Amino acid sequence: MARPTATAHIFKSKLPDIPLPNNVLLHTYCFQKLPEIAHRPCLIAGDRTYSYAETHLLSRKVAAGMSKLGVRKGDVVMILLPNSPEFIFSFMAVSMLGAVATSANPFYTAAEISKYLAACKPTLAVTEAATVHKLDMGWGLKAVVTVEEPAENCVRFWDVAAADEKEAPAVEIFWEDAVALPFSSGTTGVAKGVVLTHKSLMTSVAQMMEGENPNLYMTEEDVILCVLPLFHIFAMHCVMMCGLRAGSAILLIPQFEIRALLEAIERHRVTVAMVVPPLIIALTKNPALHHYDLTSIRFVMSGAAPLGLQLQEALANILPNAIVGQGYGMTESGPVLSMCLGFAKKPLPTKVGSCGTVVRNAELKVIEPQTGFSLPRNHPGEICVRGPQIMKGYLNNPQATAAMIDAHGWLHTGDIGYVDDDDHIFLVERLKELIKFKGFQVPPAELEDLLMSHPSIADAAVVPQKDDVAGELPVAFVVSFDLTLTEEAVKDFIAKQVVFYKRLHKVHFVHAIPKSITGKILRKDLVAKIASIAERT
Repeated sequence: MARPTATAHIFKSKLPDIPLPNNVLLHTYCFQKLPEIAHRPCLIAGDRTYSYAETHLLSRKVAAGMSKLGVRKGDVVMILLPNSPEFIFSFMAVSMLGAVATSANPFYTAAEISKYLAACKPTLAVTEAATVHKLDMGWGLKAVVTVEEPAENCVRFWDVAAADEKEAPAVEIFWEDAVALPFSSGTTGVAKGVVLTHKSLMTSVAQMMEGENPNLYMTEEDVILCVLPLFHIFAMHCVMMCGLRAGSAILLIPQFEIRALLEAIERHRVTVAMVVPPLIIALTKNPALHHYDLTSIRFVMSGAAPLGLQLQEALANILPNAIVGQGYGMTESGPVLSMCLGFAKKPLPTKVGSCGTVVRNAELKVIEPQTGFSLPRNHPGEICVRGPQIMKGYLNNPQATAAMIDAHGWLHTGDIGYVDDDDHIFLVERLKELIKFKGFQVPPAELEDLLMSHPSIADAAVVPQKDDVAGELPVAFVVSFDLTLTEEAVKDFIAKQVVFYKRLHKVHFVHAIPKSITGKILRKDLVAKIASIAERT
């Protein structure tokens, strides 16, 4: 049964809608400016730099080589690589063949990767030699392509890339055809394959980058930092796709190491930094930051997890010449749902803590989760979005698709937030992550933001602990610089700033907070830890 829907309170972007390109395929759209920027740098990886002409040519060559290995329209190709030019050549080649690119973390175990293989049954995998042993050939893999080092029974990537680009087959590709199959994070359930089409991804890029006043203004003069993993939709979309469309240079960082990262930013004069909150924490808490010239950065966009007020202000103080803001989205929403207006060509006023306004050519509403009725401004509820950019559905899972996208085309995010009087979106918490203390709602993100403002706390997470009387109690896990910091001091620090039902009932000191690769706190791991502690006491 469809959820009840009220349409009295529908919100739009503060930027005007634009005419969206029609029937333009993703790879065509990304390289549409090629004649003007052919000789400009496109990909920078260590001592390798590829121009736009070289990047486009190598993508076509890889497409021809993949077709010789049996990749056909509609086939799935798994890209299991760290940030590298080969990742981008492979992704664009797959798009050119009318095939579908899926990706995963190359550091996953063989068991974790097997779940992806079982779900999407790829024809071919592109990976490093050191990762080949994790691939179970029993799921229909016809070939494995390895980067750099040769591996037994595998084809070398650069042999594939040596194919004649003119031999790539002519394929009829439709706008509604799938082109990418990322998997949802799975932090609140089982990871599911998200079917994204040429239409949804091209539309999502256009929503941000087209019009007289693009919401995400990047040009061929920009150098975009790519330290976030390309196998995740955030970097895949906002860095790779948007960067190529803009004609910017993309600086590929294969792994995070703070000093090497700062040196690369200084050396290459990075202008645009796409980051996640844990990276911001690492930057703001590291004294080495002040030894590097980061004045080239003109804006920092945080995404993939909420950015707390304290953290946003701390980074803004360190980078006074840069606009620091957030984007908000999820894999299923195509992926960008809203964007900070300070990133526009003609910046609009921004608010600390806001995710900006909903992207153009889309609609947003906030509903009461139990009834489905829409809510007016300044009333928190579940955020829903509708537009041409959202996913086609979950792979082979019509029931999960119907639960996510209702009969009226609204995608239900599971995020609690509100829209203020100026159309700015503020997130409160994940619907499933709210802690219920005697009927009161306690948002973990609010307490985490307060904990992070403590000078001796490096990182923190708040999760529920089951309680017979209260239902759930807020419990904190804290990483501290100060070995003398006590549980009572932390509890006091919070108690002075919040209403009674938001006070912490327990504080556990730990060496690190478990997080996904994109910085989402793995709350279920911490809840399990609480249960384990309870069993031992």
